[in-house]
Amino acid sequence: MKKLLFGIVLIVTSASSFAQGVKIEDEIKELSIQKWKWMADKNVDKLTTLFHDQSKFVHMSGSWKKDKELEIIKTGSIWYKKADVKDVAVEVFENNTAVLWNRITLIAHVRGNDVSNEFTVTEFYQKEGDHWKLLNLTFSKVRDTHKIEHE
Repeated sequence: MKKLLFGIVLIVTSASSFAQGVKIEDEIKELSIQKWKWMADKNVDKLTTLFHDQSKFVHMSGSWKKDKELEIIKTGSIWYKKADVKDVAVEVFENNTAVLWNRITLIAHVRGNDVSNEFTVTEFYQKEGDHWKLLNLTFSKVRDTHKIEHE
């Protein structure tokens, strides 16, 4: 009887943890979609709240911190016009840290020209209180045949 009760408790606990993990994955995916929209709309108010104060951004042309990324978006020196998301994978760690990988085609306006590039974008998020903060966003140029490995 004790073994049966222990087994039931273990199953219920595991199912609850799995459900919470799936919920967080969905929340992070939605937040990432919103981030791409805010970047396209140059909505620096929303992005200021999303980006952690110590966040870093890695691009093809360099790496910088939050203030420079926000200035780039605000001035349109890089205008993230449209991110066509083709694949997404999320891994959650201890319910307060998440890594998201997007496979995207990014259409951006850079140095006076519209450009299209294939990227895998890696995003790190950490939960602070009730809100997720973006810690890092890294663009990795890839071929259009690149695939994100899902578990």
